[in-house]
Amino acid sequence: MRRISKLTRVAVGVASLALAATACGGTSSESSDSGDSGAKEDLGLAIAYDIGGKGDQSFNDAAYSGLEKAQKEFGYKTDDVEPNEGETDADKEQRLASLARQGYNPVIGIGFAYGPAMKNVAAKYPKTTFGIVDSVVEGDNVASLVFAEEQASYLAGVAAAKATKTNTVGFVGGVDIPLIHKFEAGYKQGVQETSGGKVKVISQYLTQTAEEGGFSSPDKGKAAAEGQIEKKADVVYQAAGLSGQGVIEAAAKAKVWAIGVDSDQYEQAALASYKNYILTSALKDVGGAVYALAKSVEDDKPLTGVQTFDLKVNGVGLAESNPEMAKIAGLSDAVAKAKAGIIDGTIKVKTE
Repeated sequence: MRRISKLTRVAVGVASLALAATACGGTSSESSDSGDSGAKEDLGLAIAYDIGGKGDQSFNDAAYSGLEKAQKEFGYKTDDVEPNEGETDADKEQRLASLARQGYNPVIGIGFAYGPAMKNVAAKYPKTTFGIVDSVVEGDNVASLVFAEEQASYLAGVAAAKATKTNTVGFVGGVDIPLIHKFEAGYKQGVQETSGGKVKVISQYLTQTAEEGGFSSPDKGKAAAEGQIEKKADVVYQAAGLSGQGVIEAAAKAKVWAIGVDSDQYEQAALASYKNYILTSALKDVGGAVYALAKSVEDDKPLTGVQTFDLKVNGVGLAESNPEMAKIAGLSDAVAKAKAGIIDGTIKVKTE
């Protein structure tokens, strides 16, 4: 058993966004699975990234913040591995198996695309706790870390409705999949209910599949945002992973508002040149979820089953870092009222 320390509460930091690949798994000499048999070093947390990898200033970087916190608090060895283009479920399975075989515990796949691979690998390594973000995988040793993205997106819609001057706002989704539909649905509902239907929402998805680059192509995001801005959108919300950086760039160039996702993108150093045009971000505390699972393993009380992170537990939320938010008439009060309504159940947020 590794060193045990006091359990802390999960904090917020919210996304979407969607996953596809992860970095190198085992070598050819490691390809034969031996399950939990054989000697292995007792290591700490390992994460396998979503498309875009570390440095996306969004989904993956939020996950990495959880790994950093666990590493600092528990003082153990961690690992984080990057995705490869065009990899298969078999490649993902090999990667997860390699991490488990080396002794990492827990092993977390950052994104729904790890689902099939994790189901197979978890069965072979029953003594290892696995986690998956944005998907539900059944298994006695698997924690499914899922979020109420629609709730954070509703708040983003409230902010957009209060901030727009043209009564036209935009939404850019990375890939046309159910996960990203949750972001769009919540955002549209927030815009429409706040404006009484007076504000128009223009929506666009960059690709039909993740393999086409919807979550990893800033140029696609930039082009989509430019098109919406030409149609008078003066607030554009993106749920597009790395592609979202292009959306933010386009908004800043046009001097209109962008709304970030997953991480507080106003505070991201790599986006500092655009921060004056990042109104807020729909937060998704992927880092908090990653840390919570690592902490549970450290305490010998590993989380399993579906773990839902919503507004009630501060698992999602809306960033308030940009001081300009407070200068927009009625915005802060409207967001606070909407948040309270979602938590007490008087506001039911759609997921589709």
